[in-house]
Amino acid sequence: MSLTKYQTKNAYKALRYNTSAKPQVFQPTARSSDLKPMTRWFNTAGPCKPESHYMLPSLERLPSVARIIEQEGYFVIHAPRQTGKTTAMLTLAQQLTAQGKYAALMVSTEVGAAYSQTPDKAMVAILRAWSDAATFWLPIELHPPNWSDCGSIGQALRQWASQCSRPIVLFIDEIDALQDEALVSVLRQLRDGYPRRPRGFPQSLALIGLRDVRDYKVASGGSGRLGTASPFNIKVESLTLRNFTQSEVASLYQQHTDDTGQVFTSEAIQRAFDLTQGQPWLVNALARQMVEVLAADPLVALTLEHVEQAKEILIQRQDTHLDSLAERLREPRVRAIIEPILAGQELGEVSNEDIRFVLDLGLCVMSPQGGLVIANPIYREVLPRVLAVPPTASLPQIAPTWLTPSGELDVQALLEAFLQFWRQHGEPLLRSASYHEIAPHLVLMAFLHRVVNGSGTLEREYALGSGRMDLCLRYAQVTLGIELKVWRDGRPDPLQAGLGQLDAYLSRLGAVSGWLIIFDRRSGLLPIEERTTTEVVETPKHYQVTVVRG
Repeated sequence: MSLTKYQTKNAYKALRYNTSAKPQVFQPTARSSDLKPMTRWFNTAGPCKPESHYMLPSLERLPSVARIIEQEGYFVIHAPRQTGKTTAMLTLAQQLTAQGKYAALMVSTEVGAAYSQTPDKAMVAILRAWSDAATFWLPIELHPPNWSDCGSIGQALRQWASQCSRPIVLFIDEIDALQDEALVSVLRQLRDGYPRRPRGFPQSLALIGLRDVRDYKVASGGSGRLGTASPFNIKVESLTLRNFTQSEVASLYQQHTDDTGQVFTSEAIQRAFDLTQGQPWLVNALARQMVEVLAADPLVALTLEHVEQAKEILIQRQDTHLDSLAERLREPRVRAIIEPILAGQELGEVSNEDIRFVLDLGLCVMSPQGGLVIANPIYREVLPRVLAVPPTASLPQIAPTWLTPSGELDVQALLEAFLQFWRQHGEPLLRSASYHEIAPHLVLMAFLHRVVNGSGTLEREYALGSGRMDLCLRYAQVTLGIELKVWRDGRPDPLQAGLGQLDAYLSRLGAVSGWLIIFDRRSGLLPIEERTTTEVVETPKHYQVTVVRG
């Protein structure tokens, strides 16, 4: 099959600007006459539209909703941002209305967020927005009456339910955008009207947000959260959206292939799922980078290399979803869980509510092998990078003495540069790290990010109770495995344990060289510049590794 001049030029450009180490082999995936213009795309902002976006039937991830509505239940749907909550409920509302049984409507309380201390003003803004939504989404015979004289949401819903020819199903999005008096007022009105359903109040109602009801923010009792004494104690269930399965990721990507002829290799699909664990925004964001930035020509098959490049772009850019997730790291109850995970320590005294909170946020999941783990490899990379920003910003200017004249990485020169940097700047930089238990780790990562600087990668492995953090620095042909251990008061020297762990890590990486860095955090020690030493040691599996104590 011959390519047109235009297609050949595009393939050449894609090869020319590909930054992966291996050259791409471009296999035509369709005849040029079969190619179609892209009419849909992978969505990473706002609800999906079937006519514009590749999307999956999100209601399959909420199989119990139909039953709850039929049983006249009030319920909660909570999940992290951009997991498909709004898309799912907007789609369901349209389906229920189209079936002719209900008047189903998706509304939002976000416009009331500015009036947390003045509930009356919040009600006016919310009802105006709800009236606009009903006028847009519902047929005229199902529109609510004029609410201009209504002084409350409860009164407005009572009027509408009493006059509507069908039972009302109401999905209230962004409910946790409300706070304090406005939030409590809305919840109490919903609870007050609940016994009058379905003729005098909505038959079924869902609160949709990031958190479960107990975690809604309210200035009361000193906790800042509603806790178990919620005004919305009428809920029958709290639901959350599950992630995509691997077959669903393949199905989503197949929609792009069907539309354009551009193929995702099976290895690319597998890697995309492994990196994202099916988190919907990440699945779409990876694909969007691949098909719109890295390989816009539909003749280019999307491979494992494209997935890796897309991953690095997302991690480095930290778009809205990743940025908002990382912002949670500042919250004390999130820090109480994430810090020991990063440090490889045991989980300390944390409440069940705090554990549920990080699970609800999607930051962590319960591992099938037991214990909390970071939810997916992309989050696992983003979190320590975000925490390393203050030390990175505090770095002095460092000349790349670790590079040879031909631009290759010299591992010995890198070690010498790090030792000089650590002795001179380690002490003050430790104070710039917000997570004190892993301050040395963050300073080292800040230094190594300066080393890779877009020409290499730095990967991390860590877990609760592992007693370590592993780093893998890849730079062209060099793979360097680094084991980080901390020596704390009352604990034995971690040297032997670290050598055994580094053995296993180097074997898994297929690396031939490694460092074991032991950060000595015991009290009463000499300054860093005086206690930092190195020695070459042979591991049990006969690797020659450098042990750094500092």
